[in-house]
Amino acid sequence: MRVVIGEDSALFREGLARLLTDAGHEVVAKAQDAPELIEAVAAAKPELVIIDIRMPPDLTDDGARAARRIRDTHPELGIVLLSQHVETRHSVDLVSRGRFGYMLKDRVLDVEDFFDSLQRVAAGGSALDPEVVSRLIGARRAADPLASLSAREREVLALMAEGRTNVGIARRLWLTDRTVETHVSSILAKLGLANSEEDHRRVLAVLLYLNRL
Repeated sequence: MRVVIGEDSALFREGLARLLTDAGHEVVAKAQDAPELIEAVAAAKPELVIIDIRMPPDLTDDGARAARRIRDTHPELGIVLLSQHVETRHSVDLVSRGRFGYMLKDRVLDVEDFFDSLQRVAAGGSALDPEVVSRLIGARRAADPLASLSAREREVLALMAEGRTNVGIARRLWLTDRTVETHVSSILAKLGLANSEEDHRRVLAVLLYLNRL
């Protein structure tokens, strides 16, 4: 897989590049600020770009804003945001367009899970860090229509938001595939999405959560 890395920390950038290269991926460009990143993506034509949310020149959310620009010009490109802390300002828009992941940097240390997340995003899916999902969903008020979901259904939906398939959810929760299918069908029905197009129902379910912030 051809990858571009956008990261201002030389140590983290080079370490990530070595990790990817050792796993058989090709790091085609590395950028240390947002403008350089945008140019690198245009020139290198990668399959996936990994971006630190906070990058120069402003060291605020330059990386996330660069990701939105890259998504506008390269809708087919997989984008994974990395951050030291959970920041959700740009996440709703990006996750709604697919091929998107958001991971906390310390999750990179779990190499197997990290690479699984990268592969899901590159293949057109999503991969959201559990802590990110928890922050986005948050505690809901009693008047919230999402309150109709059971605790188990919320747990299943959180894993859906991470980009897990029904099989992946079943393995994580020690449930049968059929049980997970039942939970997903119930979630979609309670959220009024039972009759939505098959390819979009899961995304719409997650977005309904995110947009209730």
